[in-house]
Amino acid sequence: MTETPRLLSLNAACELTSLSRTAVNRYRAEGRFPQAVNLGEKRIAFVRDEVVAWIEARIAARQHKSGSGAR
Repeated sequence: MTETPRLLSLNAACELTSLSRTAVNRYRAEGRFPQAVNLGEKRIAFVRDEVVAWIEARIAARQHKSGSGAR
């Protein structure tokens, strides 16, 4: 049974979201991105399910906007 990793590196989170490291770090500083898990002094990761939920929320927000007549 192969399971997807529960934690994503910063680079993997960037790849999954199509955001740059700078954008992810800016969103983190603004509290607009899932909180990181500290793995060591200089290593962080993100919970995959939280990043996927964040992406899905962006998609839902877009769909909500387009449904309100905005184009």
